[in-house]
Amino acid sequence: MTNQNEDILTYFQKLDRSFFMDELKEFAYMDEAIPIGHEQTISQPSLVLEMTLALDLQPGSKVLEIGTGSGYQTALLAAFSDSVYTIERIAALHERAKERLEKAGFSNIHFKLDDGSTGWEENAPYDRIMVTAAAAQVPTELIDQLAPGGKMIIPVGPPLLQELLLLEKDEDGKIDTTVLEEVRFVPLRGKYE
Repeated sequence: MTNQNEDILTYFQKLDRSFFMDELKEFAYMDEAIPIGHEQTISQPSLVLEMTLALDLQPGSKVLEIGTGSGYQTALLAAFSDSVYTIERIAALHERAKERLEKAGFSNIHFKLDDGSTGWEENAPYDRIMVTAAAAQVPTELIDQLAPGGKMIIPVGPPLLQELLLLEKDEDGKIDTTVLEEVRFVPLRGKYE
C-alpha cells in the first residue's frame, strides 16, 4: 500500500459518517448504504473507500464529483486533492452538504447545483472524475472533460445492478476500461438516465 493510500485509510477511519447524516445517525457505523431523503443514499463506507483508492488521487489532482449527496465522499476527495468541483441536482442536499463541508473547514471545494450528467465544462479538464450515481452509459461529456492521464470511476448499467468501471485516458486520448465489481447505486438523473 502506498503512503497516500495509508493516509487515505487513516483519514477515512477517523471521518465521522454520522456528521454527514441528519437522520438515522444510529446506523452510521453500519457498512451499508443509508437513506438521506430525496430517494438518495449515503454510500456504503467500504465502497466509498474502495472507489477513492481506485481513483488514485494525487496531491495536485483537480477532481470532478458528480453527485455531492451528503458530502461524505466529497470530504474524502477534498482531503487528498488540490480542488474538488462537485455537482448536486437536489437543492436541499446541495445546501446541506455545502454547509457541512464549510463547517468542517474545507476551502478547496467548489459547489454547483445542476444536472451533473454532463459535467462542469468551464472548469475542465479534470485529473480525476468520481460519479456516485449509476448511468445507463458513460457520458461522452465526462470522457471529454477528463484530462490525458486522467481516471474516472463510474457505475454503469440498469437500475438494479451496475458494473463499477475505472476508465483511464492515455496521453493520446484513448480510453482503457476496467470492470472493478458489481454495485447498486441510485440512478444518475439527467441526460444519461
